[in-house]
Amino acid sequence: MALLEPISNILANYGHWYLRGIGVTLLLAVVGTLVGLAIGMLVGMYRVIPIERQSNKVLVTLYKIGRFLTTCYIEFFRSTPMMVQAMFIYFGIAAGLFGVQLNVLTAGLLIITINTGAYMAEIVRSGIISVDNGQYEAAHSVGLSHWQTMKGIIMPQALRNILPTIGNEFIINMKDSCVLSIIGVTEIFYTSQTIGGAMFNVGPPFLIACVIYLVLTLVTTRVLGLIERKMDGSDHYELMVDLDGSAYMSNLGQGGQTK
Repeated sequence: MALLEPISNILANYGHWYLRGIGVTLLLAVVGTLVGLAIGMLVGMYRVIPIERQSNKVLVTLYKIGRFLTTCYIEFFRSTPMMVQAMFIYFGIAAGLFGVQLNVLTAGLLIITINTGAYMAEIVRSGIISVDNGQYEAAHSVGLSHWQTMKGIIMPQALRNILPTIGNEFIINMKDSCVLSIIGVTEIFYTSQTIGGAMFNVGPPFLIACVIYLVLTLVTTRVLGLIERKMDGSDHYELMVDLDGSAYMSNLGQGGQTK
């Protein structure tokens, strides 16, 4: 009971602060994951472009330069903590080098996006590699370019293969956004720290933060599980025969059919 009373007081007096913190945390996680995925798709597809030995030497050189730069980008952001990156980008580059005072939320979105993009690039590349090489050969045999093959055949399968990893990255972003409190982003951790400082008691505010993170993570996990099952379709199929004698599988759960 001694713990419940300060918690109820905190929720009554600072509940709107937590709501704002939850909103900022979800904004960072959603934008960081989606834009980071877009960056990862571009970098990942670039890194698997086939360069033939007989290709134009200038193009090969440009490709190698671009590959070197993308490798530097990936290795830097994967090999350094996001907290260090936040300090370096916000205080070192923006304020120190260019003399620009970024809005803390804008800086937070920028940091979490480019950090996620580095991880997503390798995730997407692994998803592309997981698709059978025979599909590349079949696409090229009918005259499709590398971009057409990626867009219409490879990437839809690769994205389905890496969907669980993308969901996991979203959950990681939701929790790790707390490191951005170091530059003043008012997410859940920063909010709890501020309330704890005002009350001279950090225990109850951070207990509330733990519960919030737990609920957000559990809800997100369930939603992602539903999306994965929806993309998988039904497991119930029935063998049917067309009027011309050709057989196909009918998906009873979804009403679709597969020749």
